[in-house]
Amino acid sequence: MSTCMTVAAVVARGAPFALVEAEVPEPGPGELRIAVRAAGICHTDLAFRDIELGTPLPMVLGHEGAGIVDAVGEGVEGFRVGDRVALSYDSCGHCPVCREGAPQYCLEWPVRNIAGVGPDMAPRLRRADGQPLFGSFFGQSSFAPYAITRPRNTVPIPDALPFHLAAPLGCGMQTGAGAVLNTLAARSGQSLVVLGAGAVGLAAIMAARVAGMDPVVAVDRVPGRIALARELGATHGLLSGEDLAGALGAIRPGFDAVIDTTGVPALIELGIGLLGTRGTMLVLAVSPPGATASFALSGFLGGKRIIGLIEGDADPQAFVPHLAALHLEGRFPHDRLVRTYSFADINRAAHAMETGETVKPVLLFDG
Repeated sequence: MSTCMTVAAVVARGAPFALVEAEVPEPGPGELRIAVRAAGICHTDLAFRDIELGTPLPMVLGHEGAGIVDAVGEGVEGFRVGDRVALSYDSCGHCPVCREGAPQYCLEWPVRNIAGVGPDMAPRLRRADGQPLFGSFFGQSSFAPYAITRPRNTVPIPDALPFHLAAPLGCGMQTGAGAVLNTLAARSGQSLVVLGAGAVGLAAIMAARVAGMDPVVAVDRVPGRIALARELGATHGLLSGEDLAGALGAIRPGFDAVIDTTGVPALIELGIGLLGTRGTMLVLAVSPPGATASFALSGFLGGKRIIGLIEGDADPQAFVPHLAALHLEGRFPHDRLVRTYSFADINRAAHAMETGETVKPVLLFDG
């Protein structure tokens, strides 16, 4: 195996991804090395590329990886070289929150997922010239042919699930579907509005169909995404515009749930105003630092709630296999969202997602 690999790194905030040479890392105790076969691009990757959110540079992003276990570090149990896996966020497993069954809110989340360092607080990657390269993004940094992970964020996948469809399950699909199935614990006949019909929003819509929610309204600025949302389970589709509140009010005077996947304050405020008695507003997106939204206190009684959540309130060890099973049963057709690109075309793939041309770009690696 070559000692070097080509990775996609963020070398300057807001700049395109740069393809640079890096050393292939060795797994330490408690770690695995994954030969990445596919990696989804998520809007979170682009947010951390463009906005100052606490990650050091230069850094390798990517947090929707899938591939094959290539090497197993000392002390790792339950995995063997050759295992097919999907990758998700990392957690410690021993803090009070993890012990309560909520690893997505792990007290070590910032260090394990966005600080860019390993357990020894040093970068886990190096450029070919020996200069440090920050990584460990969401415990993986899968915009690279090889990623270092830990057992808690490495999930076995069935042989029938292709890598390019396994990859998006680790974040985008998990976030949207989990919001419906976990946070809302949605029931048949409940009503839902989804603001933003990108990958996360469409995952929520597919999960809403699984749960039997009705009506389910998709809102987006791209007509093609509205059409796709209708095909995937939305009962109504609306283009965002000045009379959006009136159009939604004509469908139903108050909704059981509204999910915002955009992070746009005006849409979040609109969503809060749509809630009916005991309605729940879920806020999923990464917004720029300092962004705020407001609501009228006089209209917020009646058991209404606003919840901000991470990763669909999902434990990937249980939820990724659940989504994989739903897909293989034909009940979660997220393949309709995916378009594949060569890893070398990462900037073209990212641009296609930003313009709305592609809902979920997935990068493919040779191997």
